[in-house]
Amino acid sequence: MGAQWKQAGREANAQKKGQLVSKLTREIMVSAKLGGADPDLNPRLAAAVEKAKKASVYKDTIERAIKKGAGLLDEKIEYETVVYEGYAPHKVPVIVECLTDNRNRTAPDIRNLFKAGALGNPGSVAFFFDHLGVVEATHPDAKRDPESDAIEAGAQNVELMTAEELGEGEFGARFYTELKDLAAVSKWLAKAGWKVTASEMRYIGKNGPQLTDSQRKDVAEFLNAIDDHDDVHHVYAAL
Repeated sequence: MGAQWKQAGREANAQKKGQLVSKLTREIMVSAKLGGADPDLNPRLAAAVEKAKKASVYKDTIERAIKKGAGLLDEKIEYETVVYEGYAPHKVPVIVECLTDNRNRTAPDIRNLFKAGALGNPGSVAFFFDHLGVVEATHPDAKRDPESDAIEAGAQNVELMTAEELGEGEFGARFYTELKDLAAVSKWLAKAGWKVTASEMRYIGKNGPQLTDSQRKDVAEFLNAIDDHDDVHHVYAAL
C-alpha cells in the first residue's frame, strides 16, 4: 500500500529544521484541541509528541503547544484543515492537506504551486485514493506477530515497516483501519506493548500512471515544492 509523500532531506539545514518544528508543533496543537491534553487518552497527540521528540523539539515547546491547543493558555488557535486535489506533472493524482489559520493566504499559494501540474475541484482525484486510519508502531519483541495483533486490535490490514523507515535494529509495522476505528486500534496496540509513532487519517494512493525515471524526477520536484510550503501538513500521491 502507498505511503504519504515525504520530502527527502527535510532536516538538511537550519531553515528546514525550523520549518519541521513549526509543522510538528502545529500538529500537537491541533491534536490537543481535538482530543484533549492527555496523551494517554489521545493517541493522535501521543504520536505527535513522540514524533516531535524524535525531531529533538524542546520539551518546553512541546508542553506549550499542548497547553495552547487544549485551551489552557490565553492564546487561542484557529487552525482548520483544508484539502486540495489535483495532478502533478504527467497526470499523477495528488491530494494536499493543509493546516492553516488563514485560508485566504494559503489558497493562492497552493494554486500557484499547482501551475506546474493542474489543480482540480474537490473530489476530482479522490477515487485514486483510499481514506484510511493509519497507525505506525514499533515493538521491542522482533518475534511479535503483527497480523495476529491487527486482528485483535480491529485493524483491516497490516504491513511490516522497512529498515529504511525505522532505526537500525528496530521492528515495526503499519496498521490500516477504518476511520472510525483509528483511536480504538491505537489504544489497543499501545496496551499490547507497541510504541505508537503515528496515529492519523491518511489518503493511501492506489496504482498511478507508469513513469520513466525522468518523469519521476519531475513529479518529485513538484511534490517537494508543495511540501515546502509552511501550511502544508501532508502531501499524498498515487504513484
